[in-house]
Formats: sequence, C-alpha cells, structure tokens
Amino acid sequence: MIEALQFEFMRHALMAGLLASVICGIMGTLVVVNRIVFLSGGIAHAAYGGIGLAFFFGWPYLPGTIGFALAAAMLMAAISIKAKHRADTIIGVIWALGMAFGIILIDLTPGYNVDLMSYLFGSILTVPGSNLLIMLVMGILITILVAFYYKDLLAMSYDEEFARIRGVPVKGLYFGLIGILAVTIVLVIQVVGLILVIALLTIPPFIVEKHAKSLLQMMVGSSLLGALFTVVGLWLSYRYDLTSGAAIIMVAGIVFMISFLIKRKRILPRTKDQSAAAETRNTADS
Repeated sequence: MIEALQFEFMRHALMAGLLASVICGIMGTLVVVNRIVFLSGGIAHAAYGGIGLAFFFGWPYLPGTIGFALAAAMLMAAISIKAKHRADTIIGVIWALGMAFGIILIDLTPGYNVDLMSYLFGSILTVPGSNLLIMLVMGILITILVAFYYKDLLAMSYDEEFARIRGVPVKGLYFGLIGILAVTIVLVIQVVGLILVIALLTIPPFIVEKHAKSLLQMMVGSSLLGALFTVVGLWLSYRYDLTSGAAIIMVAGIVFMISFLIKRKRILPRTKDQSAAAETRNTADS
C-alpha cells in the first residue's frame, strides 16, 4: 500500500475513504441504534431523483441533490412517526419512485450521457481536492453537532419515553438527525457511491455494537473499523486491479459474516446449556 501512495489519486482516495469512514461511523451508529437502516437506504436511493433534477435543469450537483434528498428525507421521517405500521412500505415506494424519477430525467437530458454505475459504486479514485475539503468541513460540523447534542441523542436512541420526560424535544431532534443524515448521504455518495455509503453506515456499527460499552465507543469503533475496511479494500483494488468501492464492500461483508458466525457459535452452546438445565430441573421436579 505504501508504494501506491506515490500516486496523487491514491492519496486522495485514501483520504476520501478515511473521511467517509469517520462521517459514516458517527452517523451510522445513530442509524443502527435508532433502527432506521431501511430509512437511510431509502434516502440514499431517493437521492437519485435529485441527481436527475440537477442534470436535467443544469443545476450544480450539491444544491439540487441535497434539496431533493432533504425533501424526501423529511417526508420519510414524518411517515415513520405517524404511520409506523406502514412506514416500511411507503418508504419503499418513495425509494423506488425517487430512483425512477432521477433515471428518467437523466434519460431526457439532451446530449448528456451519465454513467449511473459511478453513482452506484462511486469514483473514489478520481476524487478532487475540493471534495476532500467539503468532506472535511462536513465531518467537523457533524462531530460538533453530535458532541453538543450527545446526551439528548443518547436518551432518544435508547429510551424515547425517558427522553421526553427529561424534556428532550424528541420529534425535533429526530427530524434534525434525519436531515443531517440526508446531507451526509448526498455528500458521501458523490465520492464513494450509493452502495458503499449504505455499507459504511450499517456494517461497522453493527459489528461494533455488541462490543461497545457506550454510544461514544461505538462511534469511535465504527469509524476505525470503516477506516480499516477502506485501507484493506483500496490495497486489494490496487494489488489485483479491482473496482475500489466493490473491494471495500466485499472486505466489510466478509468481516460482517465472520463476526455473525462467531456470535452465533457463542449463542448456540449457551442455548443448549440452558435447555439442558431446564430439562434437568423438569426431571428433578417430576
């Protein structure tokens, strides 16, 4: 990997991956503990509508996409609060319509040919320095906001009723969280792609959750794990000439499966021991 860093595009890719790992580690932790993984996936896919709007009307990428993603995110957040029993279905519909709307607008854009695969898997090897600066500023802002509202986010994430009793504005905080998540997804999608955003938002926090003793530890652990996936994936892509985003996702997926199997092996013996103990008690009672 050291020899690969002699190339500027690899240095930019590494920096982009590390920044995305930190941003997704913080936001992904809040996504996982608040059980809004499906909603975050819906925002990521619906953001395609904003991409299509930006290309069709000739707008700058970020304002058009962020505006559309925020509108879709607020709609999904409202639905998840007011119609919880139907939220997954309606979010799925918005998810599909957003993608279809964006793709159709791109098809209708005269004289413009957009490679949609670059938005699926990203173009991490072609990240310009200006994007790195935007991601750095976004990472700092997210860290400051989460640190400022940490206690309220902690209360809302683990005990919503307790948070309300404490006077935490749960609804406003929830909408704020979804809004920041939408902006995060749009910024990171441009660099690493839709699929890698979802992977970095969900896989590291899920793995770390069982071992972390606090929300802060989970955020730090998720960021470090995401960074590890990024470094290993980039090295594999350089060494074996693979697509970088796909390589990072495969590394994360393999580690996820290993951790899942290890967890299952730990649970099964315990379950068997409990069943044997219960059977012994029943035998003794009879």
